[in-house]
This record gives sequence, C-alpha cells and structure tokens, in this order.
Amino acid sequence: MTNRIQSLLGVTYPVVQAPMTYIARASLAAAVSEAGGLGVIETLTPEGRADLLAVRSLTDRPVGANLMIQGWKRDPSIIDVLVEANVRHVFTSAGDPGLFTARLHDAGMTVVHVVGSLGGARKAVDAGVDALVVEGVEGGGFKSALGASTMVLLPLIAEQVDLPLIAAGGICDARSAAAAVVLGAEGVQMGTRMLASREAAVHTNFKDAIVAADDAGTILLNLPGNPPMRVLHVGLARRVAAEGAAAPLISGVTQLYFEGDMEASVANTGQVSSRIVEVLPVAAIVRSTWVDAQSALTAAVARF
Repeated sequence: MTNRIQSLLGVTYPVVQAPMTYIARASLAAAVSEAGGLGVIETLTPEGRADLLAVRSLTDRPVGANLMIQGWKRDPSIIDVLVEANVRHVFTSAGDPGLFTARLHDAGMTVVHVVGSLGGARKAVDAGVDALVVEGVEGGGFKSALGASTMVLLPLIAEQVDLPLIAAGGICDARSAAAAVVLGAEGVQMGTRMLASREAAVHTNFKDAIVAADDAGTILLNLPGNPPMRVLHVGLARRVAAEGAAAPLISGVTQLYFEGDMEASVANTGQVSSRIVEVLPVAAIVRSTWVDAQSALTAAVARF
C-alpha cells in the first residue's frame, strides 16, 4: 500500500531531504533518492543549478528541486532550467506560491509548498499546489519569531486542509515520524538529520557540533539586519546572542559549512539535534525512519 505522498512523489519511502542552500547538492540528493526517499537539490547557487543535471549520472530515481520564490520572482527563467534538467517535483518556499505554481504545472511538474502557518497553508491551497511541507518553528534555518511548533501547527493544518502533508521540524527517526503520522502527515522532511549523515558534504566540526548538542543546543536569533534564524548555540552564534551583531550573519557560511570554522558564521540547525547521537549513512536514516515507524506506532498502542 502507498499513501498520497508516496504516490505523488513516486518514492518507496515518503522521506524527503530538506533543500539546504549550499548543502543540498547532487551527491546527497542522489543518496537519499537511491535509498528510496526523495533527494532535493537547492537552486539558489550556480553549483546547485548545475547539479540538477549532474545528479542524473548518480541516480535514475526521482529527485526534486527547491525554488525559493523571493530569490526567483523576477526571473521566471528558472523554470527553463528545471525543464532542461527533467525535474518533476518542485518544492517552493519563501514567497507567494501563486507566482509560480500555474507555470510549474504547465511544465508538467508537481508543486509542494513549504508553510509555517495556517494562513500560509490556505494561501498555498488557493494557489493550487499539490501538497504541503508543514514546518514548525523548531526546525533549523529561517523562521518566523511568532511561529508555532510542529506539534501545534501540523494537526491545525491537517484539520482544515485536504492536501497531503509532509511534516518538518523535529523529525529525525521512526518515533518522530510515527508522531507526525498521528498528527496528520503522510511523509516527513529532514534537514538536521541529513546534515549529520556520512554523505553530507559539510565539515566534521559541523556534524560533531550537531551530535554534541543538548536540548538547549540551538537558539532562535532575531537580530537587527538579519532574518530570524534557528542555529546551533555555539561559536559565533553564542557570542552574538550575548553581544549583538552589526552585520548579516549569513556571510562566511561556506567557511563554516565546508572548512569547519564555527566562528565564521552561524550554523542553521534544528532543535532535533539534541536527539541525534551519531552520524549515520543516508540509506539507514531513510529506511529506518519510515519502516520502523510502524513498530513505534504498535508500541504506542500497546502502552495505550
């Protein structure tokens, strides 16, 4: 049996890798897709856009692409790039889904929009998207300072929106995937868990910091000149949380990601880092997250 997300995306397991800028490249996306999930490639960087073509030398399974609407709203030629790369699944985010959904559909693509509020979900439904990623404020990266947690947001949207839902924020294993199913999801998206995988191309220092994080290991930074971001509470982030920052914190991010300099920038990471205790192969992460969720649900029934 398959649920709506599995059918829509053509995957064995409805487990999606988050489209992290600079990180969501061909090698990681291909590993996730080869494992039966859906790898997603970012399109904000030239390297990411090139990888939309390069990934086909690594897998013939479905691979998605991310379209950050704010970054591309004045340049619809990105759709030509997606068509050339034979992309069939596009995850839109950070903007009005009405700007691109019809054009993506006309090009034969499935559109999944990322939302962090009920209002955003309703707007995406009106735009005609095919599914939603519902992302709680505990997830890593850019967030609304007023956002709700996944446990609140996911059932709220599931009760009022008749679209297949993918849960994001706080997901790292079978137990959290099982909880997401109970709350109304038919799939899960993971970023931080995929960062702490063998195939992620980030520096060991970043992966080690995720594994070392406890339940107070991240902070939602909301500083002037910077969008609110959930990041690891280490290095530069710890210092600017106390002292403030005069410049955008996203500068120097590649030095942190790929050279391991935790003082060069801030590390976008979700609260779920506190539950990640080892670096694992992507294949083990993808399969166990969904297959073992059934056992987690059965165990929960027994306790009930």
